[in-house]
Amino acid sequence: MQQVHFSEIADSGISLFIKREDKLHPFISGNKYRKLKYNLVEAKKQQKETLITFGGAYSNHIAAAAAASSQFGFKTIGVVRGEELADNLKEVLQQNPTLKFASKHKMQFHFVSRSAYREKTSQEFIDNLKEQFGDFYLVPEGGTNTFAVKGCEEILTDKDAVYDVICSSVGTGGTISGIINSTKKHQKTIGFPALKGDFLQNEIKKYVRTNKNWSLNTDYHFGGYAKVSERLIHFINKFKLETGIPLDPVYTGKMLFGIIDLIKKGYFEKGNSILAIHTGGLQGIEGMNVYLKKKNLVEII
Repeated sequence: MQQVHFSEIADSGISLFIKREDKLHPFISGNKYRKLKYNLVEAKKQQKETLITFGGAYSNHIAAAAAASSQFGFKTIGVVRGEELADNLKEVLQQNPTLKFASKHKMQFHFVSRSAYREKTSQEFIDNLKEQFGDFYLVPEGGTNTFAVKGCEEILTDKDAVYDVICSSVGTGGTISGIINSTKKHQKTIGFPALKGDFLQNEIKKYVRTNKNWSLNTDYHFGGYAKVSERLIHFINKFKLETGIPLDPVYTGKMLFGIIDLIKKGYFEKGNSILAIHTGGLQGIEGMNVYLKKKNLVEII
């Protein structure tokens, strides 16, 4: 737990703390640790030897799943969006830090076209995977399922009841669902989606036990998943310089930008204490910097 002392909100009357879930594990950090925990337990229970999961070429989930599978004795196959990546895999692995990391942890890649990837939850797609790879335990894209939500319910503890507002970034909805399920009645939860649109409301409602005291703020996605701006990068760098806390540009950077902006706009009541959940994802900084360098933009420090 770390209190945030940041110049932009110094006189706001709001107390901001960050729960450093990014420090749980050097490779399986943040919400990925929580999401994978009970999925791995279930895979062992079912006596599965192979895990299959899904993600993009810079996916935090792909990296964490590879590391976790390696550490706990599973063979792992990553179904990765983008069939063109298979054309020159050796070169791709040199240029893509996420896939390079996953490969070092013995993940086998199965590259598919973007159109095929959209069908990844269909029974036909899964049956084709079974024909190619045999028996396996399937972990969904982003890791979100009932086992993931169960793990994310352990993010908050009774000690966290002192906070008025709990904030989390939102990708597939599993992390915030677990957080909502473990908040106290007096607490409000705010999610900051990295994706455009309001469709995540329905995804979250599949897993939560209440529709009260939580909301999604869709104003801070910066154009959508994995999209950034110079303003966001400057904020992330300033935040790290002042607080010592690194933020990833896809999830936690956008969430903290949103929280700070709302504080400055007077959204929260004076005297409120806010707990922001750092969901990790720091491995994505290196990949984002590759992109920023190509565009001659400021890189993340």
